[in-house]
Amino acid sequence: MRWHEDGRLHFALGIEDTFVPQEAAGERAVDEYELTEHYAHVASDLGLAQQAGADLLRWGIPWHRVNPGPEEWDWAWVDQAMARFADLGLEPVVDLLHYGTPLWLDEQFANPDFPRRFAAYAERVADRYGHVATSYTPVNEPMIHAQFSGEYGYWPPYLRGRGGLLQIAAALADASAQAQRRIAGVLGDAAVFVHVDAGFRYAGDVDAPEHAGHVRALLEQRYLVEDLLTGRVGPEHPLHADLLGAGVGPALLEQLRAEPAPPTVMGVNYYPLHSTEVFERGVHHRGGFADPRPTRDDGVLGLREVLTAYEDRYDVPVMLTETCVTASAEERIRWLRDSVAELHALRAEGRRVLGYTWWPLFDMYEWTYRHSTRPRRDHLLTMGLYDLVETSSGLARVRNPVEEEFRRLAAEALALAPGGAAVVS
Repeated sequence: MRWHEDGRLHFALGIEDTFVPQEAAGERAVDEYELTEHYAHVASDLGLAQQAGADLLRWGIPWHRVNPGPEEWDWAWVDQAMARFADLGLEPVVDLLHYGTPLWLDEQFANPDFPRRFAAYAERVADRYGHVATSYTPVNEPMIHAQFSGEYGYWPPYLRGRGGLLQIAAALADASAQAQRRIAGVLGDAAVFVHVDAGFRYAGDVDAPEHAGHVRALLEQRYLVEDLLTGRVGPEHPLHADLLGAGVGPALLEQLRAEPAPPTVMGVNYYPLHSTEVFERGVHHRGGFADPRPTRDDGVLGLREVLTAYEDRYDVPVMLTETCVTASAEERIRWLRDSVAELHALRAEGRRVLGYTWWPLFDMYEWTYRHSTRPRRDHLLTMGLYDLVETSSGLARVRNPVEEEFRRLAAEALALAPGGAAVVS
C-alpha cells in the first residue's frame, strides 16, 4: 500500500529549495542549496531527516544545474541524492520547479517553449529515478510564482500587473499539466501527484470601498492555477474573460478544461505569521516585498480554514505541505504542538488530512538576499529543527529542541495508527 493510501498521518520535512539563478544589476542569484551548503551535505542532511522521524521529505531537483544547456544533462549530484534516499528508505516528494528555470531559457516562464521544455525535463526525471521517486510536485506554489514573476516584477521574467500574473499562471498550469502527463506515461498508476499552493487569507477592512475590488480579485485568483489544472476554467469561471484579455489563448484554456491534470493529494502551505494579510481602511498596500500588507496570526483557525477549503473545493485528500514560525525554539515547539493537534482533530472529524510537513529541516536564508549586498548570515531565518551555525569549515547543522519534539510527535502518530485513532479510512 502506498503512503497516501495507508490511512496514516504522515510526518514530513522539507529542505528549502528556492532557485532563482538569473543575476541582474543589484540582484544576486538565489540558490538555497548553495546558500545552505546542501550540495556538500546532501547525504548527511537526508540522514538527519530520517533520524528526526520523517518518512517523507519534500525535496527539489535544481533544474538549472542538471540542465545547463538546451540539450545538456548532468545528473551526477542527483544520482548521489537518490541513491541516499533509497539506502535510507526515505520517500522523496520531488519538487520539479521551485521558482527557477535554467539560465539558457530566455524569458523564463514567458518563453512559449517553457511548458514543453519543462515537461521533457520532468519525463527524464521520472524515467531515471522512478525506482526511487514516485511522488512529484510539478510546480511549487504556482500562485506565488505568478505574483513574483508576473505581477510584482521581482523575479524573471519581470512582468508587472494583473495581465502578467494571468499569463504566468496559465503558463505554469500548462507546464504542470504537460509534466504530469509525461510522468504518468513513464510511471503509470504508480505516480502520485502532490500539488502544492500557498494558503492565502485576507482579513481586516476587506469590505472598505477602496479595497473591495482588490480583495475580490485576490479571492478569485488564489485558486486559479489549481482550477486550470482541474478543468474548472470555462466561460463561467470568473477569470475566464480576464485570461483571454491578458492574451492567454482560448485553445490552451480549452485543452486544460478537456484534459485536466488533477492532484492525487492537494498540498497547502500555511504560515501562521504570514498567511493572513490584513487590509486597513485608508491604507493601500500592493503586497509582496516592495509594499507588504501587515499580517495577523490566526493560528490553528486559519490552518483549519485553508485545509478544509481545499479539500471541499477539489474533493481530494489534503496535506499540510509547509508550516513553521520563524521564532525561538520555544515558540516553534508551541506552534508544532498546536498545529499537529489541529490535524489530529480534523482527522477525528473525518477530514482526509494525510500529512504534516515542518518546513524546513534546517534554517534557510531569506529571499531578501537576492536584492542585498550583505553577507548571507544577515539573512538567516531561524525556522528549522537544526540551526545553521557558521564555522571556520562552513555551516554546521546543530540540533535544537524542536527536533526532539518533532520526533516525539511523529512516533506518537505512528503508534496511534494501528489502533485506528489516527487512521482515516
